[in-house]
Amino acid sequence: MIENSQILLIVDDEQSAEYLMEHLIIAGGYSVTVEKPTAQLPEVYKQNTFNMVIVKLVPGDPEISKLVKGLMEIDLDTVIVGYSDKMSPELYQEAGKLGLYDVIVKPINVEMMFFVIKKSMELHGVLVSQRRHLAILKEQNNSLQKQNILLAKRIEESTKNLARLYEDLRSTYLRTIRALAQAIDARDHYTHSHSENVAKYSALIAGALKLSVKEVEAIREAAELHDIGKIGISDSILTKPSSLTPEEWLQIKTHPQTGAQILEPLTFLSDVIELVKEHHERFDGSGYPAGLKGTEILLGARIIHLADAYDSMISARSYRQVPFTKDAAIAEIKEKTSTQFDPEVVSVFLELVDGL
Repeated sequence: MIENSQILLIVDDEQSAEYLMEHLIIAGGYSVTVEKPTAQLPEVYKQNTFNMVIVKLVPGDPEISKLVKGLMEIDLDTVIVGYSDKMSPELYQEAGKLGLYDVIVKPINVEMMFFVIKKSMELHGVLVSQRRHLAILKEQNNSLQKQNILLAKRIEESTKNLARLYEDLRSTYLRTIRALAQAIDARDHYTHSHSENVAKYSALIAGALKLSVKEVEAIREAAELHDIGKIGISDSILTKPSSLTPEEWLQIKTHPQTGAQILEPLTFLSDVIELVKEHHERFDGSGYPAGLKGTEILLGARIIHLADAYDSMISARSYRQVPFTKDAAIAEIKEKTSTQFDPEVVSVFLELVDGL
């Protein structure tokens, strides 16, 4: 017998109550509460803890059916066994319809009755235990969900903070590099604002070629930084008014590669670095540093190369104090189309040049 086992016995006549209690209390040792199937019964059931319920079953009685359903609604783990004074085919049909665990029929087989009661109480214990565990799991799951929501918010906030820090760092680096590029331009008063002009022309050409916003921005940044490699070349060469010697010209040719090496640690400028490296490559393969030709050269580098050449032509230089006129510069670019310059880039440039 289960310790502290409580049975609620619901019968409407004293004879049945006495008959069942004689077996349950005297022979079985169970604690039994007897109640009649009245409207107050559900309240009694709520206020007590029972291991099982035995109800006198009357097939077709709507009040008994209503009572059984009400008890099961009060406690989902309720295990109910039916009792009847006599056997009938309708008895088991009614029991099945109501969801009863089993049926006890008079005359009682005591051994079988105790077996049914024992299994009923064990089932009740299992159901209660499962529901308790489910409640604990649900509580733990709710707690985990709350923790996950909190963690997700913290991760989101951390990600936003990291993104802000990254953008701040990127902006700081770019400002520093741009300042350095402007300082290089300022070393020679003839080249003041050169990188700024090249960036403006390059962005206009790239936009007219229908490149993406991201590509246009990368080309603009590369154009701003295209001459940063000249930091390693002496002023005597950069500002020399006469022709360069072969050795000096070799030094000048190192600046695209040097610029790329300076920018290489800045991984967020990966799209920019190759453009800086290739901005002196020529369409026919006669440029430097790698001698790339045609579409081997990045489109952005081909754009910067033309913008760089155009601004150099129309600006005074230490080696050429009288700049080209706009018409002369345009004629020079047309003449060198397909050799020095990409024909597609030249075509777009010529459509824009009147507004430059």
